[in-house]
Amino acid sequence: MRRLAALCTTLTLAISGCVAKPLLSAHPEDGRLQVVATTNVIADIAAQVGGEHVQVASLVPPGADPHSYEPTLRDVRNIVYADVAFSNYVLLEEHKLIKTLDSNISPQAANVALAEGAVKYAAEVIPLVEDVSLDTIWLGLRVHGGGSRFGADRTSDMHLRLTGFSGPGTMHGFLTEGLGQTSMYFDTSDGVDPSEDEAVLPANAHTHLSWAFSKPGVYTATFAGSVRPEADGPQKRVGEATFTFVVGKDPSQIPELAGRERLAGGHADVTMNLDKQAMEIVYDDTSGGTVEHRHIPASDAVIEVTNKAWQEIPSGAGFLGPRGSSVYLLPQAVLGKHVHGEIDPHLWHSVTNAIAYAKLIRDTFIAKDPAHRDEYHAAAEAYIDRLDALDDEVRKTIAEIPESRRHLVTTHDAFAYLAKDYGIPVAGFVTPNPSTEPSITDMVRLTDTVRNLKVPAVFLEPQLASRAQTLRELASVTGIDVCPIYSDAFDDTVTTYEGLMRFNARSLTRCLS
Repeated sequence: MRRLAALCTTLTLAISGCVAKPLLSAHPEDGRLQVVATTNVIADIAAQVGGEHVQVASLVPPGADPHSYEPTLRDVRNIVYADVAFSNYVLLEEHKLIKTLDSNISPQAANVALAEGAVKYAAEVIPLVEDVSLDTIWLGLRVHGGGSRFGADRTSDMHLRLTGFSGPGTMHGFLTEGLGQTSMYFDTSDGVDPSEDEAVLPANAHTHLSWAFSKPGVYTATFAGSVRPEADGPQKRVGEATFTFVVGKDPSQIPELAGRERLAGGHADVTMNLDKQAMEIVYDDTSGGTVEHRHIPASDAVIEVTNKAWQEIPSGAGFLGPRGSSVYLLPQAVLGKHVHGEIDPHLWHSVTNAIAYAKLIRDTFIAKDPAHRDEYHAAAEAYIDRLDALDDEVRKTIAEIPESRRHLVTTHDAFAYLAKDYGIPVAGFVTPNPSTEPSITDMVRLTDTVRNLKVPAVFLEPQLASRAQTLRELASVTGIDVCPIYSDAFDDTVTTYEGLMRFNARSLTRCLS
């Protein structure tokens, strides 16, 4: 970083795409707009559009992961002095970074979430579809809506609390993270304490969860939702409802549950609906060939935990009971902490989406600095012309790969836009998110995919190299190459967005052809 910083003068930071962290100024002598961007990619696009009239600082440094990066005091200082802030959002960035940005940015500054705003400039988004094959229901937690009626924004915390419980045994709701670490959300073995039995999520978010029940029978769990619009402010009640679980029994043989919809498979969430001010179930209905979120009142459904969920308590899960005893376990399917939204946030892997980002950035600069309207228009037009040429170059480069060999396997699920726009289908990935861990089933499935499709190479993001042992082992076992691909961070090799897209296209063509 010292060498990189030494190479970056104030001028080149503005016009060359270099994303070292300059110190922004409260009163710059040259009058340039002071700009912060959450990621390297966004910082570069902003620098290209702003030219010599902006100074840009990327909060996430080169080589770091936006999904997990937490801000420093230097970042806070830059945020405070910024005239303009750009984030990607749709839950790309670590939530602590977004909360730090929104709580420290000046009220007079422009604070723009590009992924949402770029849709007005013809950006195309891809819904996140979680297609995990399980033989039991996959039950998570969800917050539906933004909470504006409660005075909430994207930095606000949404609390889901367990306030009541009944059943023949105990219930645990927990998250299994990397290296087997467990975060407990709900634990009835010592009774119910709403101050401890709770989960906290951002607005419009979903998270995975495992659920364990110690004995067969009928359980009821009452969940209450509340919103804390400001970190030091009071909570505002959203709603409360009682959810019914039938464990190891047939709901049709329980008269009081007659007529209720049985949810025994697929994906469902215990949901706080901020728009309806209610707790409910959101179920992913795939019966029509597409995924449709159905909103089901808690009193109209039964969450069925079938006998397929029965298993012995494994080692390392002593909180569920003595090793060797049994438990009914609904697995979270994707190991690791993965809080996400409804939209795939990696829009920039489509160059046409990056053009939409550039147009939104241009108009933001003009609104804050109308005296340089013509310069921003000219810089944006020249940059968009280069991006149009880049889009054509990437398309032609990837088209050189024989169609039978166009299969993309990566460390995590970040390249759906690349796949869609440039005709290189995603054959598989190790995990959906860098912070999650693959299961044995995941690895068996991915290994079989690589062998069946005769995939000649898998692709690793340089900033994830220290966490990519699984992908290297797969390559070693199958005798194929490991090649580089860039997602959302720069380094000494890739220092601009154009360089990122060009590098990826050439790496894919070289390794798959």
